[in-house]
Amino acid sequence: MLTDTRHEGEQMKRIAAYFSAAFALAILFTVPAARADTTYNFQTLNNNTDPTFNQLLGVNNAGEIAGYYGSGATDHPNKGYTLAPPYGQGNYTNENFTNSVQTQVTGLNNNGTTVGFWADADGNNFGFYKQGSGSFVQVVNPNTGGGTVNQLLGVNDVNLAVGFYQDANGVPHGYTYSIPGSSFAPVGPNGATSSTATGINNNGLISGFFADANGNQHGFIDNAGNYMTFDDPNGTNTAFLGISNTQAVGTFVDPNGVTNGFVFNLLSQTFQTVNDPNASPNPAFDVTGTTINGINDKGQLVGFFSDGTNVNGFLASPVPEPTTLAMGSLGALLALVGLKNRKKK
Repeated sequence: MLTDTRHEGEQMKRIAAYFSAAFALAILFTVPAARADTTYNFQTLNNNTDPTFNQLLGVNNAGEIAGYYGSGATDHPNKGYTLAPPYGQGNYTNENFTNSVQTQVTGLNNNGTTVGFWADADGNNFGFYKQGSGSFVQVVNPNTGGGTVNQLLGVNDVNLAVGFYQDANGVPHGYTYSIPGSSFAPVGPNGATSSTATGINNNGLISGFFADANGNQHGFIDNAGNYMTFDDPNGTNTAFLGISNTQAVGTFVDPNGVTNGFVFNLLSQTFQTVNDPNASPNPAFDVTGTTINGINDKGQLVGFFSDGTNVNGFLASPVPEPTTLAMGSLGALLALVGLKNRKKK
């Protein structure tokens, strides 16, 4: 029997406390929606071991980044790493699951835990986590069927991770995994034909995407089992890929078939399109445009883009760095109010 970690223990006590305080604040304050778009400074960050293909997938509040290099081809396997400021070539640290053929490090928290997945010679994927200097621990959801596909994609500061597995028919299903409790819980809106959980913040909000009965893809935010569905108004195939305490990030596909990045404000529930200035609509390794995959509470973004020849990692920092993003508690409380009220309506 699976244990729903989102409905027990300290995590849920914290969420319940946030709800109570948030409704009290809602009576006292009227908060206007953010209107001005944020400007970002972009920095291309590639590991020179394989500068042709890099993807940056997660960033914590210290600016430490999770990612990997290598396109996945036999002669360019995925090799995981973490990257620390000031982001020189000497600041990359290799992180590859023991005896793996390929590894991707997909997320990290503020307490030294990283998550990701590794692949064997047959292409089977297995989730993993690693805490500080400890050993790798493999994670496989017991509902996995057929060929093995399990991936962990994000983790918060209480070591609650999220990811997905594929069933016997190859259909993805999102889940949470409690590292302290070694327990799984399903994630996915009712009626979804497939779902993927991609990120989780310290208030327990989960980002992800799902397919409906018509095969259309939508982004979702899961607030303790209450699902809100969102679609970027500028295109189709919306996917939330990461979440902080105040914002979420992801991608949509524009009418020309090019991938675009976005930043989603949890409070105002508005989208801002954000693309690397060096991004090209021309594909490199089947990647087009810009993908934003991770965000921290300072509003820094990480992801990757096609320049038409290579796939490059990037870090984007807001200018100026907004002080409101550092006020995680108030912003997160009010964001929860917005999501709860939308659900009631």
